[in-house]
Amino acid sequence: MCTRHLSQSASRNQLVLALHAQQMRSHLTPSEERVWQAIRGQQLSVSFRRQGRIGGYIVDFLAASIRLVIEVDGSCHALKRASDSCRTEKLERAGYHVLRLDARMVMRDLPRAVALIGAAIAERCR
Repeated sequence: MCTRHLSQSASRNQLVLALHAQQMRSHLTPSEERVWQAIRGQQLSVSFRRQGRIGGYIVDFLAASIRLVIEVDGSCHALKRASDSCRTEKLERAGYHVLRLDARMVMRDLPRAVALIGAAIAERCR
């Protein structure tokens, strides 16, 4: 396969990923929406993006300045533990800290979820 074809394929993949992330930003889950309302606009002293892209991954929330990823795991993640673990490992090898929050906890106890996010921010800012 020629280099030009590989480059075009990679560009096409990045475009598809960008479009998918854009669509996901419009359709947050209720737990993601609660987290977003709590962290948007530098409420916790750092700027977050929804559905941020890192390499070939789309993460729920990304604070690029401190390399912090927040993932809100709903019930479907119970079936994806192995792939989630692999994804977390790859992101951590790339220098990101991944904080996983259970969606049920977010819905029942948002202050606790925000406190965990705040602690992760404080740790990354040391």
